[in-house]
Amino acid sequence: MRELAKMVIVLTVLSSLSGGLLAMLREKTQDRIEQQVLEFVKGPAIRKILAGAANDPIADRFTLADGEAKRSFFVGKYDGKPDVVAFETFAGGYGGDVGLIVAVAVDTDQIVGVGVTTHNETPGVGAAVETDVGFIRQFTGLDIASGPKVTKDGGSINAISGATITSRAVCAAVGKAGDLYKRLKPEILKQLKTFSG
Repeated sequence: MRELAKMVIVLTVLSSLSGGLLAMLREKTQDRIEQQVLEFVKGPAIRKILAGAANDPIADRFTLADGEAKRSFFVGKYDGKPDVVAFETFAGGYGGDVGLIVAVAVDTDQIVGVGVTTHNETPGVGAAVETDVGFIRQFTGLDIASGPKVTKDGGSINAISGATITSRAVCAAVGKAGDLYKRLKPEILKQLKTFSG
């Protein structure tokens, strides 16, 4: 019985130390991990959508509270004005959530572009959502509040062949972006003023 008690105490101490070390390591590296995700996961989509911006949209960003969540917004300056914001939303696809960056011109409320950041869709089918330029271009110029749908659902967006579920996920993510944008637009406009000049 004593041996069992010793073993339980030793395991408890080792588990506590290991857990504490892992928590400390996570805390110390969290900022660096977030920067890496920003640069290598979200960054390529943001830079592609905001190509031609006079600033670095990764550096020029702000965060707003949206209920319990924190939302990051990336600023694009054109003709000296910070008039485009890009932000990320998610919707469930065939293989899990599809992450989408949506950029909106704040003076017209029109979509400037969309880009996929993350997905687990089927290679060769749904994964085409990341590279099918024709599919992605269909969203450019739409009103952010339009709530796009694929043609099978009565909308105007032509789905990727064989990937209707993934195409619906992108439409749903754009719809969520519209809801988020409408809800936070007054705060977005206030923040954009700090990037003027």
